[in-house]
Amino acid sequence: MHLEKNQTKVLIVDDLPENLLALRKVLEQSDRTIFQANSGEEALSLLLEHDFALAILDVMMPDMDGFELAELMRGTEKTRNVPIVFVSAGGRELNLAFKGYETGAVDFLHKPLDVGAVQSKVNVFVALHRERNEVKRQVAALEASRRELRATQAELERSLKMRDEFMSMIAHELRTPLNTLFLEVQIRGVQLDHGNMDVFNEETMRKMVARDRRQIQSMIRLINDMVDVSRIRSGKLSLRRVQSELSSLLVRIVGDLAHHAAAAGGTIEVHAPDAIHGVWDEFRLEQIIINLLTNALRYGGGKPIRVTLAIVGEHAHIVVQDQGMGIALADQQRIFEPFEQAETYDVRDGLGLGLYIARQLAKSHGGSLNVDSDPGNGAAFHLVLPCNQYEAGDMDT
Repeated sequence: MHLEKNQTKVLIVDDLPENLLALRKVLEQSDRTIFQANSGEEALSLLLEHDFALAILDVMMPDMDGFELAELMRGTEKTRNVPIVFVSAGGRELNLAFKGYETGAVDFLHKPLDVGAVQSKVNVFVALHRERNEVKRQVAALEASRRELRATQAELERSLKMRDEFMSMIAHELRTPLNTLFLEVQIRGVQLDHGNMDVFNEETMRKMVARDRRQIQSMIRLINDMVDVSRIRSGKLSLRRVQSELSSLLVRIVGDLAHHAAAAGGTIEVHAPDAIHGVWDEFRLEQIIINLLTNALRYGGGKPIRVTLAIVGEHAHIVVQDQGMGIALADQQRIFEPFEQAETYDVRDGLGLGLYIARQLAKSHGGSLNVDSDPGNGAAFHLVLPCNQYEAGDMDT
């Protein structure tokens, strides 16, 4: 039986086919579907399968009469609230109507039926059923809207919290190098005011310049990170791909970071036996690798860091392995989100943007960046890059 989406269902039950046919003709309308059953068992099966606006039951049926069917309906959760109208050819003196109302019927009709009265009563129950369904739909829609509103409110609160934390972190991260520079300027000013020019010898000046450079570079790095995050989120990050060779790039980067490793009390070992060529943005690759290495130096506990390079199929695999405190499983995806750091890190360092930017840069190359770690056993960051996905000079946004 083909049912229209908004059709209302009415069940008629009688053991005589001619009665079913006659009642069906009385009740049929374009906005409803009439289901019929010639026994109580068949009616129960239909009642458990469909949502009926009304069930019209003949009282006198073999095996299971209308009253017994009504009792079963009232004892089942799905059918408990289906309105029941009894129909009987029995005389009024048998007091069947009273028994019908006792079983929970909403009406009792005697045969021969008054066609107009039957149609009017059925129309009322069909209308009530539609109104109930519409109320249910509106309640469900209202609850869905409330859930959506609560989710939106929670997201807004989270965004506001992130904004406040971001502004606080920016202030903190900028304040440190700015305070250092400000103090340096004050000290130099005092020396100049007192005419102590002897303190500005070559060695002292070199140390001053080195300190100034470190503080300025720290602020530039912070600003660059914020710019990169803005470009990534707006889809405006561009790559300039050129033919590159990874092995020599790794060796150069590790060489540049040698003094940082020494200052941290550790070393960086490179294992890149083969030259691996591909088409990448060298500046962005250097950004990723420097981020991973400085991260390893920061949390590696002063132990050796191992960098390996290998080719697997058409992909270059770079692994940066440290021997530090490791990263808990619960943190291993969170650390790649902006402004996040692992809970196991005792001291917050920076804005927590580095790994987020590094992963996004890897993705922009068609690659990936993931971490493998057990707490207490260090962390291994795996950078995977396709070797020849683009032609040199291609741009991405």
